Amino acid sequence: MVHNTLITGAAGYIGGSLLAEFVSRTSGPIKESTISAAVRTEEQAQRLSKLGVNVIQVDLSNETAVSEAMLRNEIDIVVHTASSMNSRLASNLIKALGQRRKASGNEVYFIHSSVAAVFSEEGGWPYGEVRDTDPIFEKEKQIGGPHPVRETNILVTELAKALGVASFNVVVPNVYGRGSGEWRKLSVNIPAFIRTSIAQKAVYKFDKDGNAPEVHISDLIAVYTLLAEKILNKESIPSGERGYYFAFAHRASWWDIMQRLADALYARGLITEPKVQVWPSYEMAADYMGFPRLHIRAIGTSSGQLVAVNAYQLGWQPKWDEKRFLENLDDEIQAVLELDTVKSTLFNSV
Repeated sequence: MVHNTLITGAAGYIGGSLLAEFVSRTSGPIKESTISAAVRTEEQAQRLSKLGVNVIQVDLSNETAVSEAMLRNEIDIVVHTASSMNSRLASNLIKALGQRRKASGNEVYFIHSSVAAVFSEEGGWPYGEVRDTDPIFEKEKQIGGPHPVRETNILVTELAKALGVASFNVVVPNVYGRGSGEWRKLSVNIPAFIRTSIAQKAVYKFDKDGNAPEVHISDLIAVYTLLAEKILNKESIPSGERGYYFAFAHRASWWDIMQRLADALYARGLITEPKVQVWPSYEMAADYMGFPRLHIRAIGTSSGQLVAVNAYQLGWQPKWDEKRFLENLDDEIQAVLELDTVKSTLFNSV
């Protein structure tokens, strides 16, 4: 049976890179499936249509429109990269999958994208070290809100279970590297630091360092791809309350990152000195970088004692490590100079 897979956020950094990977397949279960791409605008739809996939222009916040689009296109699998913190979007997609299951009798699947920072002290996680094989859902329930990412995690697991939808939660750390999609090709955090440094002619760090979990975009896409292949091959893998997948390959000190950026930016003549300054306040940093004040500590200083197990058990073999990441930070600067043309919508719902 041919499965129909929908990628949301297909014009975004992660979703676009995932779509490019799926389209590039020349054999295997992904090649044999039908791929659809959800986008917001007509311009995005036109750009992505040249890839030969089924492009669906839809407002994911409109429950009726989502249901009609997914039932019309007989969607069985959703890979949701459009938002980690807007529970309404996830709810609409899962409800539509539930309707599809009732109408077709097929098994249906929802792959969600979450954020690693919620499993750090700065993100409200009080339990210290956490493995993705631990009873994370139960602990998230104990913490509760108000945190839009955690609230969405809980909703995804509970609603999917109630509607007979198999759910999976890919927990995304700080991502770097050029995206391979047709629209947005830059990540959020590091490009924001670079953009702000160039504008201010100086690199700033926070007064507290963090040993942040990191992953290259190509390694992150490999996690989603492995999950999709396992689903399409009907393999039994952890899902629902046990379906968390920490997708980080290595760690890196934020202070080390900032110093490497300062050295590289200074060598390019883009800042006045290679010495890294300290932000006078978190509020100023948030305003200068365009991040919400409420989440700036978690964005810029969090570490989190995450231990990835489930992704590796799928057969994940990340190719980027800390050394390679730090040695190639100048590529991040070049990418911003070349590609910084599409505004991020990550925090639009905050």
